[in-house]
Amino acid sequence: MSYILGTNQISNKQIRIALIQIFGIGPKKAIQLCYRLGLSDNIRVNKLTLYQIDKILKIIGQNYLVDSELKAVIQRDIKRLISIGCYRGFRHNAGLPLRGQRTHTNAKTCRGLKNVSINPRRS
Repeated sequence: MSYILGTNQISNKQIRIALIQIFGIGPKKAIQLCYRLGLSDNIRVNKLTLYQIDKILKIIGQNYLVDSELKAVIQRDIKRLISIGCYRGFRHNAGLPLRGQRTHTNAKTCRGLKNVSINPRRS
């Protein structure tokens, strides 16, 4: 099992599928990475050499925001929206959907489920 950028990569998975587990790398970026390295998409993680793993880390570090850096950028953007007082900032603050979704029947998880305890046996 190899450890790449904060995620344990399962050794018998294909490299393009294993790269998707890294926060900030999706299917398209994973295929682009494999192409830039000259690797086959179907090669398994346990077949990679240390040189290839180092090269993957180098390319990801230079060209992409991933993991904690990306999460910090997202949080900074949300704080900026809240501080300027725009509509999306208010919705973030209230924990409601941001992009025009309805809240009457949907969005139960973002509004918070009301915990109602039902006691079938009353004494």
